[in-house]
Amino acid sequence: MLVSSALVLTALTATGLYVRSTREKEEDGYIVDFTALEDGDEDLEDLADVGELDYDPSFTEVGSGRVDNPGMNMLGSMADQNLAQGEEQAEAAEPASGTALADGASPEGEDLTADGASESNEQAAADGGELAAADAAAPEDGEKAAASSSEEKTETAELDEQKDEDAMSTLPPLDFTEGDVLVWPIVGNVLVNYSMDKTVYFATLQQYKYSPAIVIAAVQGEGITAAADGQVSRIYSDPEIGTAVVMDLGDGYELTYGQLTDLTVSEGDYVNCGEVIGKVAQPTKYYSVEGSNVYFKLTKDGQPVNPLNRLT
Repeated sequence: MLVSSALVLTALTATGLYVRSTREKEEDGYIVDFTALEDGDEDLEDLADVGELDYDPSFTEVGSGRVDNPGMNMLGSMADQNLAQGEEQAEAAEPASGTALADGASPEGEDLTADGASESNEQAAADGGELAAADAAAPEDGEKAAASSSEEKTETAELDEQKDEDAMSTLPPLDFTEGDVLVWPIVGNVLVNYSMDKTVYFATLQQYKYSPAIVIAAVQGEGITAAADGQVSRIYSDPEIGTAVVMDLGDGYELTYGQLTDLTVSEGDYVNCGEVIGKVAQPTKYYSVEGSNVYFKLTKDGQPVNPLNRLT
């Protein structure tokens, strides 16, 4: 026994040594000599100078569908077989489930389903009829609402017209005759007299010209009052007389107030005699030498009239 065991161990040891030596020889055959690459720099430079890569145009990447790979084909055939088996099992299961459902159905269930469908259809028809009736009634309600809104607008317009008429009826008629007089719109000296038959001197302009109004000295910011009852017919701005208010006195007479600011009246307002219509403004450049003033002009049918003959 001992001799046999020794022989077996000797044989195994010799076999192991032989296999090891064989592997070392094989590995030695696959060793890469990098020194050869270092020595071959000139060959690498020659390859770099090549403009096009050396490749096979017929080569196709794996998985592109054009590769003839037996191993991949084998895997594909196995997958196809598994897929076919799965489809067969699914087809076998579907009829069985359908049959089970058919066998489990009861006539009573069918009757209940039919009755339920019938009742549902009847209820839907009833609901549809109610909706149709509501839709038919909706236009009528819309017409009533539109008519009511139109009536309300008409009534509102009539009320507004009535108010305007009442307001007009409460205003006293404008009447200014040749015997009526004016009050001074502001207390001050006359800087420039009315003169339409000969020219008068204007200090700022340093020239003589006609004057269709009188220029009354005033303090800037002082209140200006209406010289007579009237209605404001126009408000405008003029380079020479600044902000101006034109007031209709009636019978063709009009008063024009110039050099105003901070007006308290608007076009269309009825103004009583003595009521404040604005304040004295800073004089325009045409009256810088004369100073702050009120431009006051009276006309009859558009023609200037001397206001000094009416002021009391």
